[in-house]
Amino acid sequence: MKRSDDLMKMVMTCALLLCSIGLVLAQPDNPSDVNPTPFGFVEILIGAGALYGGRKAYLAQKDKDGH
Repeated sequence: MKRSDDLMKMVMTCALLLCSIGLVLAQPDNPSDVNPTPFGFVEILIGAGALYGGRKAYLAQKDKDGH
């Protein structure tokens, strides 16, 4: 049963990734427009994920060293 659950999670993750890739790679409508592209929610999520992952890696290393 565990293997099928992992397979379902992987299939759902791939489907979500493929459906959202168009939004992530979207470009502004007018390339000659001087207004900058706004800082979006995706960038905030990427930054938060990097910080969270870095903290988890630091804590795992700290526990491994015995400090």
